Amino acid sequence: MNKLIAVAVIDSGIYPHIDFKNRIIAFKDYIARKRYPYDDCGHGTHVSGIIAGDGTASHGRIKGLCPQANLVSIKVLDKYGNGRIENVIDAAEWISKNKDIYNIKVVNISFGATTFGERKDHKALEQAIEKLWDENISVVAAAGNDGPLKHSVAIPGTCRKIITVGSPDGKDFFSGRGPTNECIVKPELIVNGSYIYSCSNTGNSYSVKSGTSMSAPIVSGAIANVLSNKPLTPKEIKMRLKYCCTKKALPDNLQGWGLLNIQQFINI
Repeated sequence: MNKLIAVAVIDSGIYPHIDFKNRIIAFKDYIARKRYPYDDCGHGTHVSGIIAGDGTASHGRIKGLCPQANLVSIKVLDKYGNGRIENVIDAAEWISKNKDIYNIKVVNISFGATTFGERKDHKALEQAIEKLWDENISVVAAAGNDGPLKHSVAIPGTCRKIITVGSPDGKDFFSGRGPTNECIVKPELIVNGSYIYSCSNTGNSYSVKSGTSMSAPIVSGAIANVLSNKPLTPKEIKMRLKYCCTKKALPDNLQGWGLLNIQQFINI
């Protein structure tokens, strides 16, 4: 078993950027069934860089939150960023089967479905994601960008157990708001997701993206950083996050516990 913490990123794949070196330890493709890492969308590479890029191409200026972490990339989104719920469920089951092989301790999901569609499909997805949480994996999901109305948190960010991350609204997006349709408070916390620099899928360059898709991996990377030094349970991680949040002058259904103090969370 690999000694380093691994973060599984369920997304559009990953480009083998120099900032990841040899830390892409597994790749699973549910779109084209390819064996080797690629990312024809760019979203998954950007998210992965926020989590674990080591800043090599930028001489240390642009780094992820846990540059020592390994990455497991699972491609469920196509080049347009679209995907199917069945593939995400399959990805969750693959992680469950392989978590011990790769030492997967964190899962990041920076996309989501709206609350429209078949309820049974949404329920099956939520159950598959919460199963990972029950297996001692800290699962982090984006709240989505479909706010500002209530009940606008994206699935699977609606899952009761997992950590759902929103963002203070940007100029070009509104962070998803709770509560869920089951009246569960979501998101748990917020982190700025506007104009985040990270790895690009074009050469060893960088790009800028905004949205809760960028907020979630900041939290995932911070959690991986903590777990690299201390074996905490997902519940303990959740309580530590809550302790390190501060309420802001924002609607409660947008901010949850409040804005995360990342340095405090990592260093306490």
